[in-house]
Amino acid sequence: MTKIDKMRRIEGILFLAAFAACIPLANFMIGNVGTFCVPNGPCVIPVAPGLTAPSGVLLVGLALVLRDLVQRRLGLGWAFVAIIAGAGVSTTFTAPSLALASAVAFLTSEIVDLVVYTPLQKRGLIVAAISSSVAGLVVDSIVFLWLAFGTLDFLAGQVIGKLIMVIAVIPALYWLRNRDTKIGLTPA
Repeated sequence: MTKIDKMRRIEGILFLAAFAACIPLANFMIGNVGTFCVPNGPCVIPVAPGLTAPSGVLLVGLALVLRDLVQRRLGLGWAFVAIIAGAGVSTTFTAPSLALASAVAFLTSEIVDLVVYTPLQKRGLIVAAISSSVAGLVVDSIVFLWLAFGTLDFLAGQVIGKLIMVIAVIPALYWLRNRDTKIGLTPA
């Protein structure tokens, strides 16, 4: 195994671990971290003037980008396994009343992310990761809100909250892309 292959594998495992950590951390944040916690409900954060969202949306946005990086480093097979495992994990770290909505939203949005990212990765990491993450976060928000609450009243806050994290990681994606090019590290 070459030094570049070892580096790809190590980074892939780190991205996979971070992706897996996003799921329980998002659910922890929803119940414990926010500027205001609704009694028997979520803790929320402001995401735009007049808009709040459950605090876990930040990690959901990050998870979408991390899934792309798992695929970039470890390949499509590992990305798909991560999605299936993540859907299962999402049911164990949430309130029973939200478990199905959480699992279905996670599974659906991450598959949409994968389907959008895979063909676009030929155009480059930045375009692929941003496009697929935006598609995934919209699907995640719609599916979760509809299944959990039967309404899309909170859609704007959900989408903006997730988009904030996607935008926040763009500099890291640029750095990663430039470093990969410099050292000859190609996607898996």
